Amino acid sequence: MNFEEQLLMDLKTEIAARADRRRRLTRTQSVLAVAGMAAAAAIAVPLLTGTGTPAYAVSTNTDGTISVEINEFRDADKLEADLHEAGVQADVSYVPIGKQCEPGRGAVVSGEPGGIEEFRKSVSYKAARVRTGGVDIDPRYVAKGQTLVMEFSENKEGSGEPNITARFKAQVIAGPVKPCTLVDWNVTP
Repeated sequence: MNFEEQLLMDLKTEIAARADRRRRLTRTQSVLAVAGMAAAAAIAVPLLTGTGTPAYAVSTNTDGTISVEINEFRDADKLEADLHEAGVQADVSYVPIGKQCEPGRGAVVSGEPGGIEEFRKSVSYKAARVRTGGVDIDPRYVAKGQTLVMEFSENKEGSGEPNITARFKAQVIAGPVKPCTLVDWNVTP
């Protein structure tokens, strides 16, 4: 092999190496561009929707119960749809503190309990249990044709009458459920 042939082979090797570096650089730039767009979307979506935290989260536990973590009292219709998808027909109302849905929205399963002990034995108590940050639902107590009706109130300021921070009410209703019509909540001391 003479000098010219050796030079030609070296030149071909260098050209191939440069082309290979260009392909790798283009792939790297493409990956970085996609990552940049994903990061921009992660920032832009919360800015456009006005919040970075979802109003709630629904999860199904291994024992079949459903946990609902509530961050904000909004998106009640979507929560109802998500609970339906999880296997529970629900009616969710977020009402201002000092108000309630008008009583008598439907036929309460097992009837209206008379006292605390009766309530703790009721289907409504077993179906939905409030806890810090949310509510745990046991779908075994909400049969087909029944609806778990939940009413939430929050008083962020901690003022007004009655002077409480939150209120939760749950009932299992058989058959149709009347819409929530707000009325004053009459607290009896």
